[in-house]
Order: sequence, then C-alpha cells, then structure tokens
Amino acid sequence: MTAGERVVVVGAGVAGLTTAVVLAEAGASVRVIAEQVPGVTSLAAGAMWGPYLVEPKDKVDEWGQRSLEIFRKLVENPATGVRLTSGIEASRTAEGPPEWATSLPGFRPCEPTELPTGFTAGYRFTVPLIDMPTYLDYLLRRLDAAGGTVEQRHLASLADTGPAPVIVNCAGLGAQTLVPDPDLRPIRGQHVVVTNPGLTEFFSEDTGLSPDLLCFYPHGDTVVLGGTAIDGEGDLARDDKAAAGILARCAEVEPRLAQARILEHRIGARPTRATVRVEAERQEDGTVVLHNYGHGGAGVTLSWGCAEETLKLLSLK
Repeated sequence: MTAGERVVVVGAGVAGLTTAVVLAEAGASVRVIAEQVPGVTSLAAGAMWGPYLVEPKDKVDEWGQRSLEIFRKLVENPATGVRLTSGIEASRTAEGPPEWATSLPGFRPCEPTELPTGFTAGYRFTVPLIDMPTYLDYLLRRLDAAGGTVEQRHLASLADTGPAPVIVNCAGLGAQTLVPDPDLRPIRGQHVVVTNPGLTEFFSEDTGLSPDLLCFYPHGDTVVLGGTAIDGEGDLARDDKAAAGILARCAEVEPRLAQARILEHRIGARPTRATVRVEAERQEDGTVVLHNYGHGGAGVTLSWGCAEETLKLLSLK
C-alpha cells in the first residue's frame, strides 16, 4: 500500500469503522460511505467478546484472539466503553465449556450453588464487554483523528461509490445486493435495554441453535438483555411479544430485573453466511474490492482481526 492511497470503505458498522480506522492509521486516505452511521445492527449488539456460531474455525480463532488482545488494551481508556467483566456462561444440559472460554482469565467450573435453578453446568470467566453506542462513537472519533471522512448516503451498487482504486466492502447484510451474494442471510436479533438494578456481572446461557437466547450484560447504569436469533428474518420492527419473552427469561435467572425500567429496544439483523468472507477481488475495470463481511453474531469479536487481515490484503494487491 502506498502512502495516501485512496480507499472507500462501504459500511459503518463495527466491521466497517474498525477497518476504516486500521487503514487510515496505516496511512491510507479513507472515506466511509454508509446509509446508516453507525450501523444499526452493530448498535444493537450486546456485546460480549466470544466467537458465536461462525466459521472457518482456524481463521475465526486467529481473528478473534487478535481482537481480544486489542480489546484488553482498550479497557484502559474508559471513553471506549470497553470493560473487563466477570460472569457465568451456563447450560441446562451439562454441556462442556466453549473452547474459546477456557483460556480466559479466571476460567473455572461453577459450583452448583452458583447456578440458577434448572442449570446443570456453568463456567465462570472474565471477558471484555462492549457498550456499543459508546464504542462506535469512539471509533468514529478515532477515524476522524486519523484523517478519515464519513459520507452518509444510500448505495445501489459498489460502483455508486464513485471512482476509487480500492473499495472495501463491509456492507454487512447490504452485501446481499451490492455484491451480490445470495449466500448471505439475516438472523434477526433483539435486545431490551433496562435500568441497572445493581448488576455487576454478566450471565449467558448456552442455548445452542435455539431462536430464544438468554443473556444480560451490565454497562454501568444500564443492562442489555437478550435476546433472539431468528434465522432468515431481517425485519427490524420492534416485536413486543419477543421483548416480553426476553424480560421473562432474564428475570427468571435474575429476579432484580423484573422491576427494571425499560429504556429502549435494539433490533438488528446479523449478516450470516456459511463462512466469513475476507478476501480480495479484482474487477474488470481494475478496481480492487476487498470483502470483509458475513460475520454473523461475531462482528465485534472478529472486528480487529478481520480489519488487520484486510490491511494485509491491501498491501498485497
């Protein structure tokens, strides 16, 4: 990559903004173009670091570990919205621990007395929790400090970006039509944000492939309650029945949440495909398109690793 190389990044979710920051800080002249700034799906994330039903495993492990290293550094700056938080992931079916959790600080099996009623196994560990509105604002400020610019508008195709030698496609679900990519599909997610009744630890249930998730993530004065994972659905309208189910599941585990005041509902559509796509493609007119999308529910977890992989691809173009 040459100094000052002009790069357009499509998308302003966590993948797009992180990639834009990495490229701008490496010396590229970066312009982000997105319909939503920041992206609503990233704003809706919980968010806890942890690979979530995403492939290919070897690359996901590499990208996730690199992101974890960076999040641990960002904890030192309160303005990032990133905090190291202890908590429990539990199961009702005596499942083993998720492989990615076993190397985290403080990892240990839970004592039976630590588990809510109905749970047969659980594991305690410390992991980064990310308050997404605060964090995405931080990324926008960091991009601005690196000389990057942001333009908010709709794109009908990647060619709509205007002449650019390099386009980085971080369009998330938008890549369905922009690429186009028929293998990309939405998985609808909904969270409920409530006032914090005093929680300092997270809780997450290993629900496997169920569309009904159970998790709560404390972020200071608020708690993000989850959630749903409805495969194939991309509608972002609020579902009051789903919200009531989220509240009921979370309050069953943590009764203090039953009286918490609802502040907002966050809905997004996780851009999901069989494997995350991070690769280069040269178009007929010579434009280099670097793809970085399809992260499913692991967009935050993989964000820094995939952004640095994109920088490598740009350097090799």
